[in-house]
Amino acid sequence: MLATSENFERATQLRLLLQKADREYYELDSPTLADNEYDALFRELVALEHNFPELVSSDSPTQRVSGQASATFAPVRHAIPMLSIRTETDSTSAGASVFDARVRRELGLDADAPLVEYLAELKFDGLAISLRYENGRLVRAATRGDGETGEDVTANVRTISELPQRLKADGVAPRVLEVRGEIYMRRSAFLAYNAKQVAAEKTPLTNPRNGAAGSLRQLDPAITAERPLSIFVYGIGETHGFTMPATQSGLMDALASFGFPVESSRRVSLGADGPQGLAQFHADILVERAKFDFDIDGVVYKVNSIALQREMGFSSREPRWAVAHKYPPEEARTVVDAIEVQVGRTGAVTPVARLRPVFVGGVTVSNATLHNFSELARKDVRVGDTVIVRRAGDVIPEVLRVVIESRSEHTVAFTMPLHCPHCNSDIKRDEEVVARCTGGMVCPPQLQGEILHFVHRRAMNIEGIGDKLAAQLVDSKRVRELADLYRLDAATLAGLDRMGEKTISNLLGEIEKSKRVDLRRFIYGLGIRHVGEVTAKSLAQRFGSVEALIAANKEALLAVNDIGETVADSIIDFFANDANKAAVLRLLENGFTFAVDMAPATTAQLAGKTFVLTGTLPTLTRDAAKAMIENAGGKVSGSVSKKTSYVVAGSDAGSKLTDAQTLGVDVIDEAELQSLLAPNSV
Repeated sequence: MLATSENFERATQLRLLLQKADREYYELDSPTLADNEYDALFRELVALEHNFPELVSSDSPTQRVSGQASATFAPVRHAIPMLSIRTETDSTSAGASVFDARVRRELGLDADAPLVEYLAELKFDGLAISLRYENGRLVRAATRGDGETGEDVTANVRTISELPQRLKADGVAPRVLEVRGEIYMRRSAFLAYNAKQVAAEKTPLTNPRNGAAGSLRQLDPAITAERPLSIFVYGIGETHGFTMPATQSGLMDALASFGFPVESSRRVSLGADGPQGLAQFHADILVERAKFDFDIDGVVYKVNSIALQREMGFSSREPRWAVAHKYPPEEARTVVDAIEVQVGRTGAVTPVARLRPVFVGGVTVSNATLHNFSELARKDVRVGDTVIVRRAGDVIPEVLRVVIESRSEHTVAFTMPLHCPHCNSDIKRDEEVVARCTGGMVCPPQLQGEILHFVHRRAMNIEGIGDKLAAQLVDSKRVRELADLYRLDAATLAGLDRMGEKTISNLLGEIEKSKRVDLRRFIYGLGIRHVGEVTAKSLAQRFGSVEALIAANKEALLAVNDIGETVADSIIDFFANDANKAAVLRLLENGFTFAVDMAPATTAQLAGKTFVLTGTLPTLTRDAAKAMIENAGGKVSGSVSKKTSYVVAGSDAGSKLTDAQTLGVDVIDEAELQSLLAPNSV
């Protein structure tokens, strides 16, 4: 069965929601989507792409690790990708049983086969890090980023006192040892640090996880050194001259012997214990959770045998031999002092409860999302109500329910405002029962969000404009529409906070450079609802100019591949808004030079084939080789498994070449790849 236009539209919508959530969580350290909500959306997208393979695209969150490297720090390409991990959210023992059944199925074990041995560990709530040691000395530390490329934060990581700068080793240390772990902030240290901040009338940290992530991304290592950071290690990446233990538990012991901090609350599930032992570990840790001096949001199960791990291999974004079994959110009781509304980039008007401060899940909560007005009405939350609040996924506070028996008879139901509190434009409900401000780009919160979307790396790629600067530009009315970004000059920017001469010069250079851009990036940067990167590329290829896109009717839009009723209506509505249309036309007056991608090839001679790239190819960059493979219908993975079709090896090939030889995967060079890519070669 082929996917319908509705399937395409829903997949596009899910990708946009997940990409936005990834940026907020990994890049901005300011998440707005709860873990359990993210997981539900992710599972829905996985199911759609499984049922309709034609929906799968290389930019889908299911095909890559979430997050991306910031341009603030030097990029570091991971020799072995730092992958994500599959998540089970069932709060019962079922999560362990589901994982065990999947492992046995992957390994081809029947009911009479021996039970698989597992290792159960804690799932830390911090920031993933890769530490590279050469001949026993720490030489580089990098964040996970998008899994392939992270940020060089070596200077900051060196300030963590409990991290060994030199390995303890009996004899000769490994020539190369990359260790993977989690940087976090202990609860006691977090509270003590915030107490000092408050006493000094400075801004306290939001929570331990964001505190750790923000500390690691400080430009000045001296600031990081003031923050109480800690680390646990739990795995390895690239190694040379390191004897790999036979088990995951043995690996942890080996890392501890080198002097790394390794958390001790782990358990091997042996023999008949099997998945029942994993479930018991999950239940035991839930009881002990409050006793830990650090935040966790679940436990992790891993196949203990390294040989079986290698046999099972990896998917495009996660190991098949591990899973995270999360815990339900924590809850607390408080009172609603007020209900206000917030306006987002797409005009969505969201009700927010202002709460009497309450401590829940390790942080003090004073605001909670009410999601939308339909949800607010369903729960009937009122000012003055006593409510149960939870930190959904240990991140976003939300009002779970009202304690009706505590309600005063004087409370009144909340009424949705008819006009936007920021621009006084009408508020209307759309087909998704979401209330939206109709002000478009003239609405300050929408404009601020639109600026951040427009300058993003995947859109116009203008470095130097973040949340604070965007807010200043809008609040000071220096930027009233996107076109005003191209009218900024040194004198205008000089009056803003933290805008020195060099910073201003760099920003103006970035803005000028952005005038030469792919048309698809410009269209994506306009922030039209439901128009993601793939749709923007299709629109650019079909219409060739922004003016032609503006003039397109619904029939012409529906003729574009992947575009259905919802996306077409969204594009029509966007340009039907006179303020939006006028703002885009004024933006075009700034002398852009657009490049238009050629339509992708229709050949699919590599369909069903999976490739892994390693080493330096003679003439092709890795990105170019990847694009050529995907354009011919193949897939590119970051790790080798028994399901890999070919490993393309260049000079200085690393451990992926060894893995291929161990698993018997075909190894080819660039010339053989070019041969496979030739028409009618497969």
